[in-house]
Amino acid sequence: MDAELKTLEEKIAQTVQLCQHLRAENNQLRQELAAARDENKRMGDKISGATSRLETLLQQIPEVAEE
Repeated sequence: MDAELKTLEEKIAQTVQLCQHLRAENNQLRQELAAARDENKRMGDKISGATSRLETLLQQIPEVAEE
C-alpha cells in the first residue's frame, strides 16, 4: 500500500511539474505571438505607406505620347 501511494505521489508530482512547464511555455508562446502580431501590423502599415507614396509618384510621372 505504501509503495502504491509513493508511486501515485510521484506521478502527481510529475503531472504538476509538467503542468507548470506547459503553463510557462504557453505564456512564452502567447508573448511571442503578440510580438509577431505587432510586427506584422507594423510591417503592414509600412507597406501601405510605401504603396501610397509609390502611387503618388506614379501619378506625377508625365505620360509619353506615342507617335
